[in-house]
Amino acid sequence: MELGTILGIWAHPDDETYLSAGLMAEAVDRGSRVVCITATRGEGGSMDEERWPPDTMGSVRERELLRSLARIGVNEHHWLDYPDIDMDTPLPDAGAARVREIMAEVQPDTVLTFGPDGMTGHLAHMSVCTWATQAFEDVAPSGSCLHYATMTPAYVEEFQAIFEPLEMFRPGTPPVTPPEELSIDLALDEDALDRKFAAIQEHESQIGYIVDAIGADVFRREMANEWFRLASTKP
Repeated sequence: MELGTILGIWAHPDDETYLSAGLMAEAVDRGSRVVCITATRGEGGSMDEERWPPDTMGSVRERELLRSLARIGVNEHHWLDYPDIDMDTPLPDAGAARVREIMAEVQPDTVLTFGPDGMTGHLAHMSVCTWATQAFEDVAPSGSCLHYATMTPAYVEEFQAIFEPLEMFRPGTPPVTPPEELSIDLALDEDALDRKFAAIQEHESQIGYIVDAIGADVFRREMANEWFRLASTKP
């Protein structure tokens, strides 16, 4: 799948891996430029405060993200360093200008980010969508495409009940797009999935409780596809 220069814009360390590691790795292997923006260091995301004290989470998740990106060959990354507080707190409006500046420099052919739903209903995710969409309208080059992460009806049928006890998705999420309306529909082969699974395992502070709850095989299978819908094409 040829997407040209890719710019991913995400809220927390691991967002990029869950939703686009396969796409990024494939692009890097083809020699395409891949740039990733992360708005926060995810310091609000301690799942086990005894093992992962909240005051260390920012540095822990920073290291996890950099190891994860290295697994898929991505070496251009930008931290915006906004505070990660909780699921109900949006990110500062100032992030829009920061994203616009980076996008103007990168001049991406493809922008990957959350939709207005934030995938999970997390307000920080929604903030990132707003920034990315506005920056795309302002400075993206002609012919570039903005894609929002989504899921399919088959995914929801298979996995939503499994994840429901973990409260990962708020009511009304995840977004669902019929297969015929997808702009990107990537099914990872076994080698690509091995690589993605290795990348997500670097986010040790975030995935341990998920693997314990649903099992490694289910978790791996859940990550075997990456889907996006087309939000906009720049004239």
